[in-house]
Amino acid sequence: MSHYRVAMSTADKRLAAIRALRERGAVWDCDIELVRRGILPGSPVTREEAEALFSVELTDMEKCASWLPFFVETITEYVLGEDRQLDEDTANWLLHRVDEAASLNGLAVLVNVLAEAPEAPSWLVFAAKARAARNWPGVAEAMAGGLARSAA
Repeated sequence: MSHYRVAMSTADKRLAAIRALRERGAVWDCDIELVRRGILPGSPVTREEAEALFSVELTDMEKCASWLPFFVETITEYVLGEDRQLDEDTANWLLHRVDEAASLNGLAVLVNVLAEAPEAPSWLVFAAKARAARNWPGVAEAMAGGLARSAA
């Protein structure tokens, strides 16, 4: 019987690395670097990879400080793509995922996408404002901290 190895594609490796974060139960800086090396320099982020990142965000596992910038940057790259455009389907997908996460990090992604998109559907801007007004964990503290820094 002959044995052969089936090589994993780069996309499969990236997805496996993201899924491994959730399975391990914690996200450390070294994990972010491993996933970052696999995602950002190569091909564009796929929806499956973005879904996997949101699945990590949905957990209450310990996440290192570099998780938030990585999460925001990577999801923004997926949502806007290489042409930096925000289409209706992807905007709906993002809002659904942000609502599912109901977290400060999810809101940060939404705000960043709106900041970086040359154009965005007006309904998404209103939706972002409505989500900022919800009592999601960490939002009130972040808003208060931002207001305190701007007043200083």
